[in-house]
Amino acid sequence: MIKLSNISKTFNAGKPNEVKAVQNLNLEIAPQDYLVIVGANGSGKSTLLNLVAGSLLPSAGTIDIDGQLVTSFKDFERSKWIARVFQNPLSGTAPDLSILDNFRLAALRTKNKVLRIGTTNQFKADVKDKVALLGMGLENKLDQDMGTLSGGQRQALTLIMSVMDECKILLLDEPTAALDPRSADLVMKTADRLIKDFKLTAILITHNLKDAHFYGNRLVLMGEGQIFKDFSCESKLSLTQNDLFSWFS
Repeated sequence: MIKLSNISKTFNAGKPNEVKAVQNLNLEIAPQDYLVIVGANGSGKSTLLNLVAGSLLPSAGTIDIDGQLVTSFKDFERSKWIARVFQNPLSGTAPDLSILDNFRLAALRTKNKVLRIGTTNQFKADVKDKVALLGMGLENKLDQDMGTLSGGQRQALTLIMSVMDECKILLLDEPTAALDPRSADLVMKTADRLIKDFKLTAILITHNLKDAHFYGNRLVLMGEGQIFKDFSCESKLSLTQNDLFSWFS
C-alpha cells in the first residue's frame, strides 16, 4: 500500500517565481495496483512520482509505504521497496560496462555498499534466465557492452534489472518517450508482463493515450497539481480513447 495524505510540494516558496507543483493531494494505491497517470505538461505528474520515489521531499503532508511512514526518507532509503525506470534509456545503465556488470551494479542497489557481489556461476545463470524473458537473444551476449545496444534494448534490460532484487514498487517515468514505436511497444509489453508476473505495484506516467487506455487497472488525470479524475478498473474499462483525447481538447 502506498498512501499520500495531504501532500503538497512548492518550489521557490514566497518568491515571485513560486510554483505550487502539487497541492493537498490524497492518493491511496493498493498492492498490485497498476496506476496510470496522465495530464498536460506542468500538471504535477513527475513531481508526484518524484515524491513517491523520494527524489523530492514534500513541503507538507505524509507518505506511507506498507504502513511505514517514509515522508522524510530519501530515494536511496526507499530503494528496498522501489525501482524506477526513467525516460532516457541512458539513465538506467552504465554504457562502458557489460550487460552482466550492469546487472551486478543493479544487484547492489539495495545492499550494504561494503558487500561485494561477484559474477558467480549462479549469478550469471540468474541473469541469463531473467534476460531470456525478453526473447531478444541477449542472454547469450552478457559480455557485450551496454553502450552498443539500442535504446529499446537498454530500456528493456533496465526493466529486467529493476526486478532482480525483488522490489515491490515499479515507477515508470515515461519509459518510451525517447524510443521509436517498435521499441516502445517492446518496452511496454515487457513492463506489463513483469508487473503481472512479479505481482508488482506500479505507477506509469505517460503522454501516450493509447498506452494509458490499454495498460493498467486504474487511471488518474492530473491538472494544476491535483487529481481531477480517478477511474477504477471497472470504470476505466468503459472509457474509450476518444474520451481520453477529449480531456486535452
